[in-house]
Amino acid sequence: MATAAVLTDQIRTIDPEEERAFMDAIDRWLEREVIPVIQHHDHGDIWPEKLVDQMAEMGLFGATIGQEYGGLGLPATTYAKIVMRISSYWMAITGIFNSHLIMAAAVERFGTPQQKAKWLPKLASGELRGGLALTEPNAGTDLQAIRSVAVRDGDDYVINGTKTWISNAVNGHCFAMLVKTNPDADPRYKGMSLFIADKRDGLTTGKKFDKLGYKAIDSAELVMDDYRIPADQLIGGEEGQGFFQATGGLELGRINVAARGVGLAEGALRLATEYSQQRETMGKPIAQHQAIQLKLGEMVTRARAARLLTLDASEAYDLGERCDKEAGIAKYFASEAAVENSQEAMRIYGGYSYSKEYDIERYYRDSMLMCIGEGTNEMQRMIIAKQHLKENKI
Repeated sequence: MATAAVLTDQIRTIDPEEERAFMDAIDRWLEREVIPVIQHHDHGDIWPEKLVDQMAEMGLFGATIGQEYGGLGLPATTYAKIVMRISSYWMAITGIFNSHLIMAAAVERFGTPQQKAKWLPKLASGELRGGLALTEPNAGTDLQAIRSVAVRDGDDYVINGTKTWISNAVNGHCFAMLVKTNPDADPRYKGMSLFIADKRDGLTTGKKFDKLGYKAIDSAELVMDDYRIPADQLIGGEEGQGFFQATGGLELGRINVAARGVGLAEGALRLATEYSQQRETMGKPIAQHQAIQLKLGEMVTRARAARLLTLDASEAYDLGERCDKEAGIAKYFASEAAVENSQEAMRIYGGYSYSKEYDIERYYRDSMLMCIGEGTNEMQRMIIAKQHLKENKI
């Protein structure tokens, strides 16, 4: 699917008409292909292979990758709107291309020219599907606590360790993997490096997790047992840069999670609005009862505020500005809005909300992940406060 996205002075823009056409195509795809099969894949925790192929055809795996590498080169604002729209019906499938695009962003921003030429065209087309391998059993938000180690051996590195909760671990092909090349470094972040880790001997998929929500996308362990990869797969070609390469990509990741939160909040609002006008008690639709109107009023406000905060962070990202505070604010508020709106929608649905025949229970199950993924909301509040204090010293 062609777009008019361009890179001008390092700022990506898109013609509004092209953006509307793209969003219309997303809407048609959702209506025809996605909505009819959501419950089948979610309830059965079944990988949506057909939908993944269609996402590749639409260019979603190259959404934010530069056009010079075969991607769409979309600005983050357009990308966020796409994620919002899809997530308002089914959040899980956006995770399939989100983790992929964070990896691609790391390669595009920090990789050598040879790495970009080799990997980005295949990532953009969806021929290779990527992921982000940061988390370990003992290290989540505190990335510096990772224990996986890469040791240089001639023209290769040999990696040993375990990664956990890795999206696309089963069905993905390669990962931006954070490991330690100098475990004794002080401070610890100086000993961390980021590799393009493709599936080959020594890298195996371990336990696949049976999750409360976020179904159909695989989350599993990756086990490295004398996993040997060429040294030219060290992103940027220089050891010790991995921590900043990985955390730099998390700005886009947090914008994505914020956009998913917006989608969930707006989707829960849509379902609650429809149901409250259909369900009657005491001789009138429950939407006419003041108690329900109070809930809907709060839900509308939360969803709108979450959308504006997410677009604010996206615009800062597109301008090339540091936006860890803005991304953190958006991620924190939008993910909490998703939880609160889905909970309120459950209350509006009443007993029917507990039936898997109704979609609202999926929004409730999926929403809590947004408060945890890409850095907990507790950590987001600390980031926001530290940046605020730094900007307002007395």
